[in-house]
Amino acid sequence: MLPSKEDLESMRLLINNAHIEDFEGLSSSEMHYLLYSTFDPESPLKINTHLPDEILSQIPFFRLTEVFLKIIQRDQYIKLTQLGALPKKVLVELYDQRLILDRGIETGITKLTREIDCLSLSALHYNTVFAGLARKSNGKLYLTRLAQDAMSKQNRNALFIKTLCAYTEKLAWSNFDGYPPLPVGNLGWGFTVILLLKYGSESHQLSYYAEKYIRAFPNLLRDFPQRQYSTPKEDLIRCYCLRSFERFMEWWGFVNIEPKDHFLFDLNQNISVTPVLKEVFNYSD
Repeated sequence: MLPSKEDLESMRLLINNAHIEDFEGLSSSEMHYLLYSTFDPESPLKINTHLPDEILSQIPFFRLTEVFLKIIQRDQYIKLTQLGALPKKVLVELYDQRLILDRGIETGITKLTREIDCLSLSALHYNTVFAGLARKSNGKLYLTRLAQDAMSKQNRNALFIKTLCAYTEKLAWSNFDGYPPLPVGNLGWGFTVILLLKYGSESHQLSYYAEKYIRAFPNLLRDFPQRQYSTPKEDLIRCYCLRSFERFMEWWGFVNIEPKDHFLFDLNQNISVTPVLKEVFNYSD
């Protein structure tokens, strides 16, 4: 006797809602929302859309975005270089805020003369456009109506959510390093946040979280080539940690990475969660 439609639906729901160990106890249904609709009300990760100013002011990348928007507002527009990049004058004004420091610039290895000399400022430029807060026209960068309205109403939360959505869902983190152009880090960024919410009360090495990420997304290993001096897994771990922790979590003030070495990015560094992360995110376990 064939199962009824009601029996098949019950089986489907049972399978989709079963807790999966490799997903840290999340079900396949929860993971689907986490991956493809992170900001959906059905997602297990919840984002606070009513943050107080004292918390917003502790988020370096967001504060840098606000400074950037105010520069455009003050000058009416920013004239881009022939290559479409931010001019040196604007770069220096932004970097002088000392909100996100660049390892190469701080050690004197590089000088800030072009946008590509500072990855955080390049990410800032692209992300502000992706967020719909700035637009390019005839070689100039202008504020959008959306940004103007939010700034006039001092609606920092609206600006924050737009900035965060763009950074996690539109900005390709792979554009800022030499690893394969795969969505490592972007894919499952919400899962990384949940890992930090679950385990971040204690200090762990970066590789601790990388192992859990690979366990959840093992197929990513297939796309990393074998190299002479490193394995695909070693490269995937370094790629994930660089993108997810140094260039997302730390830039956004969600974690502390110690000890701080201005010369190297070290997988043996310890990571701990800041109070800001728990103010911005929570999840239903």
